[in-house]
Amino acid sequence: MFLDADKDGYLDYLTKLRPLLRPGGLIVAHNMARPSPDSAYLNAVTTDPGLETAFVNMQAAGIGITLKKR
Repeated sequence: MFLDADKDGYLDYLTKLRPLLRPGGLIVAHNMARPSPDSAYLNAVTTDPGLETAFVNMQAAGIGITLKKR
């Protein structure tokens, strides 16, 4: 799934779409570095043991790539 919408809604999108994502699926979120990412979304994707997240291209807009492990 690719998230590139209202940044304040990212956590809500994650909550609603995660059940539709199978294990091994990816959530790719745009604009993780600027203008300012949703801290609740960042917390959700970095502290949940069922997810693994990496951030790339953070010197620009930034992309968050999250793997659903289970």
